[in-house]
Amino acid sequence: MQQSQESNKLTRWPYLFTGVISMLFAGIIYAWSILKAPLASEFGWSPSQLALNFTLTMCFFCIGGIVSGILTKKTSPRITVTISTVLVCVGFTIASQMSGNSILTLYISYGIMCGLGIGMAYNAIISSTNAWFPDKKGTCSGAMMMGFGASTLVLGNFAGALIRAESIGWRTTYLILGIAIGIVLLMASFIVKFPPQGQTLPQPKASDKTKEKESFETRDYTTAEMLRRLTFWKFFLFSITMAAVGSTVISFAKDLALSIGAADTLATTLVGVLSIFNGLGRIFSGVLFDMKGCRFTMVTANIISIAAPVVILTAVLAGSLPIGIIGLCLVGISYGCSPTISSAFTSLFYGSKNFPMNFSVTNTILIPASFTATLAGSMVASTGSYVIPFIMLIAFAVVSLLLNLSIKRP
Repeated sequence: MQQSQESNKLTRWPYLFTGVISMLFAGIIYAWSILKAPLASEFGWSPSQLALNFTLTMCFFCIGGIVSGILTKKTSPRITVTISTVLVCVGFTIASQMSGNSILTLYISYGIMCGLGIGMAYNAIISSTNAWFPDKKGTCSGAMMMGFGASTLVLGNFAGALIRAESIGWRTTYLILGIAIGIVLLMASFIVKFPPQGQTLPQPKASDKTKEKESFETRDYTTAEMLRRLTFWKFFLFSITMAAVGSTVISFAKDLALSIGAADTLATTLVGVLSIFNGLGRIFSGVLFDMKGCRFTMVTANIISIAAPVVILTAVLAGSLPIGIIGLCLVGISYGCSPTISSAFTSLFYGSKNFPMNFSVTNTILIPASFTATLAGSMVASTGSYVIPFIMLIAFAVVSLLLNLSIKRP
């Protein structure tokens, strides 16, 4: 038995590597603050119109997760990821050919098709990869989420450079992104899979201290059973209000940096810096989850999510770029904690058997959270200031902490 577990420990790592690389390319949707810049200048679309596209992307990302949960259960991760590959490729190709006559083309191609495709791949790959690591739920989730978050830095800055190059431009850049993401996801579709039934894998070894703090009945809940639990709805609202901070700032990160004195090149770089800390927050929260448990990790994430908008509001009021940079780093860590906690919490509280569908439902927190970005964008447009949006985000973060403290057990 011991020899079998040691062998499985080695054979499972390629699945995690595949998951991280796939997420690195799939996470390009979070580079919207970079990808939208040429559309505003060429077509004259307003910040609120472009913010709505980000909201649509997040909505269909979540819908894609639900579709993936159903489809993967009935078929396999391979089929789900293959379909997502087609959607992303076609979506970016159509977006690259936009004439600018109607912003609906952007909403359908990027917002709906790419959002849906990335959401399907995200759920299928994370669900199947996590199944190989029952002993490292947080770390495994964190590693893949880190890849997803780091995409803005790696692919986002690369895309930004291509867009600025006169010989390439945004249209060719969109086409290149669609092809590159499609190739990576198609390759991943031939690798990702769930562990064979009956395969022996290392099981978690919680410390006595952690067990005392988080002792509750461990069993597999169906999605319907999960939805009937009051704890789930507390966690759902906790996640919405905490994720709203990150999703809002990410949607206008570059514009925010410009408003507090950053040059255009530095502002683009700061979007990448936010992405780095987003990735660090994901792996940090995953490791913390495995080492210190659910409660400690969630409270730590809440404290950071309150500090982040407070620091940025201070930077806006003082017109201080250095303080603003610190605030963006905190936002990255805060937002990075959210998806890792969501994945690990769902698996810990509601079991692994129905994880793909349960996780897709939990992940719909991004829909209401993303509407906060649209609301904040409208506030900025109407007031010409970031003060009111950040006061709103501080209030959300405090509510999130109060909800968190009320969560005890499934």
